[in-house]
Amino acid sequence: MPLIPEEPQIHESAQGPRVTPASGRTAPTPRPVPGPRPAAPPRPGRPGPVRPMPAQRTPREQAVPAPGPSAKPAAPAAVTPQIQLVPASADGALDAAEEAVDLLLESGRAPGEVLVITTGEPHPWAAHELSFGEAAYWAQHDAGDDVFYADAAVVRRAASRPVVVVAVNGGSGDVAATALPLALGRAGALLIVCGDPQQINSVLAAGV
Repeated sequence: MPLIPEEPQIHESAQGPRVTPASGRTAPTPRPVPGPRPAAPPRPGRPGPVRPMPAQRTPREQAVPAPGPSAKPAAPAAVTPQIQLVPASADGALDAAEEAVDLLLESGRAPGEVLVITTGEPHPWAAHELSFGEAAYWAQHDAGDDVFYADAAVVRRAASRPVVVVAVNGGSGDVAATALPLALGRAGALLIVCGDPQQINSVLAAGV
């Protein structure tokens, strides 16, 4: 009778854990819990970026505040017009004023820069323009293209011009005393007064 070889019996301890028929997989081996990761050492030869320290201001720089928006520049000082006196009688004051205007124009002044004021009889040009009505007369003034002649009674309406020439050719002393301060206020750079020096000086000494 032949012998039937026996199947080798493998013990469970040598074969490992038994496979369960449900899953057919071995039970997973639990992984160890990782510990804290050590910091990586800096690479040699490449140091990390160095942040510069902020510059420290001196106490004076810290104490001085920046100027605020409300700061205003100082206003320029007012310029006082120059005053020239041309001696003339009441009858010759208008002619002296005409000569002064001619000299101004010859020196380079534009006609529109000159205003002539009379204290007595009006200048013939003013009388001629007023014959066309006050509207046409003051239109010439507003245009500012030529020498403008005005009576002392209406000088308050006249605008300022660089040069004002006053002909004291009559009228009362009160008219001259009123006209000269007004003329000075209308003169931007130069005031020329033609008339009696004693009368003019008395007015000028009073505060013109």
